[in-house]
Amino acid sequence: MKKSKNIHLYFNSTSIGLTNRNELKIWLSTIFLEEGRLFANLNFIFCTDEFLLSINNEFLGHDDYTDIITFSLGKTKDPISGEIYISTERIRDNAAKHGCTIKNEIHRVMAHGVLHLCGYKDKTIKDKLTMTAKENHYLNKRLN
Repeated sequence: MKKSKNIHLYFNSTSIGLTNRNELKIWLSTIFLEEGRLFANLNFIFCTDEFLLSINNEFLGHDDYTDIITFSLGKTKDPISGEIYISTERIRDNAAKHGCTIKNEIHRVMAHGVLHLCGYKDKTIKDKLTMTAKENHYLNKRLN
């Protein structure tokens, strides 16, 4: 397996147990490939609730906690460049709430961010169902 050099993981004053990072990056790369999209660069920034809340306020005008915020940095659709901010506190809370492992929840949220960059939305019920089905599809590939 080749290492994906275009996916970077950064930790802002917090950490979460991400093992097999090279395999994780390859799995994320395959999502772009299977979706028929090219990507140039992708940064995952793992942070605290408060840090992500400040980004949510500043850039989106929202005053609530969230588990993920995805920014597309490119001017065209391909190749994709983006930044995905993930609250490790929300990940832990959501894993407990949904009765799954932290590892499964972090992988779900990472796939969710990649799918946003590929053009999927989650504002309507129909869009949410499509997004969840896609997340499940890629999680099943990750687990097999």
